[in-house]
Amino acid sequence: MERRFFEQVQDVIEGLVFDVDGTLHTKAHGRGVKIWFGDATREHYEAQLIRLDGKVVLEVGFHAEHPNVDENQAVLDQLLVAESGWRRRLGAEPESGVFLGVDRWLRISETWDEPDPDDFEIAIEIAARLADYVSALEHLRRDR
Repeated sequence: MERRFFEQVQDVIEGLVFDVDGTLHTKAHGRGVKIWFGDATREHYEAQLIRLDGKVVLEVGFHAEHPNVDENQAVLDQLLVAESGWRRRLGAEPESGVFLGVDRWLRISETWDEPDPDDFEIAIEIAARLADYVSALEHLRRDR
């Protein structure tokens, strides 16, 4: 997939999360887009293409990627304490647990079919879903 698809997602997401305190950072790359606030690069939101069960899917959600497994678990545990609240916003789709591919990292995310890179509407949907994750989780993440 071309980077320009994820640059479209990046452009839209920047307009959707303007009301969150802190410095927003975004980075588009050929396999996805990552967003984070301030210096919290190890805790971020991402939409990225991954290989799962022999096919390419889009994973959308939150990642805790500290080098220390216990630190990642503490991040996830704090978010799971408030799960009933963020589930009202995000629904049943998100799964929490081990990152898809790296056991020491943890996530709250969902997978979608691989998007059509020529479909601007799906880029908007991806950005909107990332914004849902930010709205549902970011204030909880900061409350640790």
